[in-house]
Amino acid sequence: MSQGAPIRARIRSISLSTRMIAASIVLALLIAGVFAVFIQAVSALNDATQRETRAKEMRAASVVLEKLVIDIESSLRGYVLDGDDRFLPPFRAARAELPEQLDAFERLAAANSSNVRLARQLAVAIRDYVNDWAVPIVGIARDDPATARSVEATAIGQTHTDGIRDRFDEFLRAEDKETREIAQSANREADRAIALAIAGLVLSALLIILFGIYLARSTARPVRAVADAAGKLAEGDFSTRLQGKGPGEVGELTVAFNRMAEQLERHEAELEEQNAKLRESERLKSELVSIVSHELRTPLASVLGFTSLLLTRDVDPEDQRRYLEIIDSQGRRLSALLNDFLDVERLEEGQLELARELIDIKSVVDEQARLFAGQSSKHRLDVVLPPRPLPVRGDPNRLAQVVANLLSNAIKYSPEGGTVEVVGERERNVVRVSVRDEGLGIPDDLQKRVFAKFFRGNAGASGIQGSGLGLTIARSVVEAHGGRISFKSATGKGSVFWLELPVASNGDDLAA
Repeated sequence: MSQGAPIRARIRSISLSTRMIAASIVLALLIAGVFAVFIQAVSALNDATQRETRAKEMRAASVVLEKLVIDIESSLRGYVLDGDDRFLPPFRAARAELPEQLDAFERLAAANSSNVRLARQLAVAIRDYVNDWAVPIVGIARDDPATARSVEATAIGQTHTDGIRDRFDEFLRAEDKETREIAQSANREADRAIALAIAGLVLSALLIILFGIYLARSTARPVRAVADAAGKLAEGDFSTRLQGKGPGEVGELTVAFNRMAEQLERHEAELEEQNAKLRESERLKSELVSIVSHELRTPLASVLGFTSLLLTRDVDPEDQRRYLEIIDSQGRRLSALLNDFLDVERLEEGQLELARELIDIKSVVDEQARLFAGQSSKHRLDVVLPPRPLPVRGDPNRLAQVVANLLSNAIKYSPEGGTVEVVGERERNVVRVSVRDEGLGIPDDLQKRVFAKFFRGNAGASGIQGSGLGLTIARSVVEAHGGRISFKSATGKGSVFWLELPVASNGDDLAA
């Protein structure tokens, strides 16, 4: 007997069901592969089309931004050289339109571009040019034309504009390069997909002809279920599951498929959670950059500008005192902002130390109310405190910081003026301090984020200054004292913020 006889015997001994199962597995894998290749090719082509569309949108947005910068630069140059106010209207119009265009440009880049870093650098450069150079130089040109026309001033302005042009060129080159690479990759994938698809279709046709009858009788239904489920899984429906185990390897395939779908579904949820955290982190970083840019650089520009005027011009005593008061005010503002940032960092690292003294919170409230009473002629502070002490145990300086923040917010967020009511009272075992204003109020959809870091609601659009850290620090300080802080508010009807602290157990010592 020849050596090939045992092999042929073993082949003939293979059962029909085994052959059908083997054929169905091969066919299913082949079809799944063809589908996967097609899906990949379609996805690549679709992505290329979307990226090309986005590139056009980004280029259009870049052209608009570049035109606005050119308008600002041209108007500014004309005004500095000639001193004629007729050059300023284009400058003001472009400056007014620039924030909206910058925001739209950054949102478009963040949503669609992998060159978001370059886009943000360009946006920051434009904002720096307008806020740190263009706006101050207009004021300097009005007060001291010679300084504005000096070689040094011209060189600084040229450095800003050259940097902006370079960033425009760098961003557009990166966008064009990325678009070309995606298009080339999509073409290669499409060619490969066509070749593999033709081969797969030919082979599938042969297998269907050879094993069609067998598959139709015993395995068509489970294989179709697997193919359908695989299609849903490829489309992103990770909740798809196969019902029943089926005979032999079909049952094992069902179990494996369901396990894979469960893992993919779990991984998708984990990725979504991670993406949400990344998006939140990116949002906080963007807000931090915006706050630092606006809240720190604006007062710093004022300090530098008025200092330059004092150093370069002979100023009469009255103007000199006014300039120094502005410098002092902006310096204090910078100091307060830096202290807020340091406090938040200490809170996050658990390094904020609090004293534990027996104090009368009534005296703290009364002292802060007196300090704020003369800050605004539009507001009237109405302080209601009981005759007996309000004893608590805590850090008087930090609690004064909390009360000051509530009073400051009540004044800032009621720009039209009105009464600010401050009430201190004792309710059983709790000391309660509340601050009520008649100001703008907080919209319902923003109230959940009031105590979040860097959150300022519509304050920026209303021109109200602040870092968005005061209430975050206040809540942490109050909670560190074992208390709580909350509020009620309605749009256009004002707000009332209150804090509650435990009454000190030996508070009678203060009364004595």
